[in-house]
Amino acid sequence: MVNVAVKKISKRTAVAEAVVVFPSDVIKQLVSSNWQNAKGSVLQVANIAGIMGAKKTSDLIPLCHPLGLDHIDIKFEPVKNEIRILCTASVESKTGVEMEALTGASVAALAIYDMCKALSPEIEIKSVRLISKSGGSNDFRRK
Repeated sequence: MVNVAVKKISKRTAVAEAVVVFPSDVIKQLVSSNWQNAKGSVLQVANIAGIMGAKKTSDLIPLCHPLGLDHIDIKFEPVKNEIRILCTASVESKTGVEMEALTGASVAALAIYDMCKALSPEIEIKSVRLISKSGGSNDFRRK
């Protein structure tokens, strides 16, 4: 792990995005059922999975510092045949929360895939990326 002993504690926030793409018939079915299927509420399960994933990041990524996160928020934005997942993580710490936000978005996307895989094998997790980070020495915002 990187030595962060000399860094100052500051409020750090990161936002990550994952995008899940559905065949058009599947997204219509999900929207018409209010994102419910035989397994239950797709978005509620994905929300809890994303939060749990963010909290467990240091258990999954070998060189991540364990962080006591102050806040995690998962939002879902359906657009056409996709759903955009935004995970925001924040902490007051000596190290950033980019990996926690990325893991939260990724795990939420995987949970959606798992909840919906019986509907079609063509569901795709298209992308996972950092949208912004602040509070460290180098802030970032994707344009």
